[in-house]
Amino acid sequence: MIVGVLGGGQLARMLALAGRPLGLDFVFLSPDPESCAAPLGTHLCAGFDDETALARLAEYAGIVTYEFENAPLDSVRYLAERVPVVPSTQALAAAQDRLAEKSLFERLGIGTPAFVRIDDARDLPAACRRTGFPAVLKTRRMGYDGKGQVIVGGEEDLGPAWARLGGKASILEAFVPYDREVSLVAVRARGGRTAFYPLSENTHQDGILRLSVSRPDDPMEDQARARTVRLLDALDYIGVLALEFFQVGDQLLANEFAPRVHNSGHWTIEGAECSQFENHLRAIIGWPLGATTRSGPAAMVNFIGTVPDAAEVLALPGVHLHHYGKSPRRGRKLGHATVRSDSQQQVEETARALMRLAAATTTD
Repeated sequence: MIVGVLGGGQLARMLALAGRPLGLDFVFLSPDPESCAAPLGTHLCAGFDDETALARLAEYAGIVTYEFENAPLDSVRYLAERVPVVPSTQALAAAQDRLAEKSLFERLGIGTPAFVRIDDARDLPAACRRTGFPAVLKTRRMGYDGKGQVIVGGEEDLGPAWARLGGKASILEAFVPYDREVSLVAVRARGGRTAFYPLSENTHQDGILRLSVSRPDDPMEDQARARTVRLLDALDYIGVLALEFFQVGDQLLANEFAPRVHNSGHWTIEGAECSQFENHLRAIIGWPLGATTRSGPAAMVNFIGTVPDAAEVLALPGVHLHHYGKSPRRGRKLGHATVRSDSQQQVEETARALMRLAAATTTD
């Protein structure tokens, strides 16, 4: 079978690396002539709205998925009329619009920070009376890795924040003084069978994920699972989905979800019986799901802007380096390392050493 992927970045690359041993071939649609997934399949180098390229993708592929949630909905709908596209456009539409996403959480009884719709700068004063200060002004669309959002500390910040975001349709969201950030990566098969990887505890810097540590038997896992099941079932979802939370005391507040494989699940490549990438493919094709059992203590460290010297990375115990082959650029995800050990303490010590290496070489 040929799997089509909208996008040609590192997530598409890792999907292909997981799928090739299963006998799958891949075709990628991406406008980037240097797409790092391209060596692993056929690369259609064209825009995501190029109808000729979309028709070719539908002709080549037996099924299509995507590696990012900002794929144009019209393009996905065009494809869906010609070839199965999984996950569904319903999930994609909700994830693309922060207002739709937060409203979905509310309808499903999934706690989320207080938010107010902002269509015009004149909406801001009334909105801040509901959210209080500090608050976060977020564009409704095209926000990821900390982009498209500004913290506002008081009424005097509202105008400059609105201007900084280009006066785009937004939401104003209450700033949450959280204890930690966690995410749950789940996979749902055709027919509804659902499996979960252990909860990941995440550390961000400048809005970009830097570290994920697997936390099996975490006291918040049951709560995270219950909320994630509501979302998966409401969307009649197929494939891997990640739901990110703020933990505030003994409660989880949903921040956002990703209808795709997720950065906080990269540790599953070496740290679980079946990785998130393989399980996404199994789910969308209709194959039996693989075990999500953790094979031992595991963590993942991102490399942003540059990748440390491979010899230094691999000299650390239990480390597996994943270099994406992308050109260095400020703020760009260029690779990651997973850490495995029989000791949780060793995993966390090695992860800290990797973060020191990353900090010493970073250009972000």
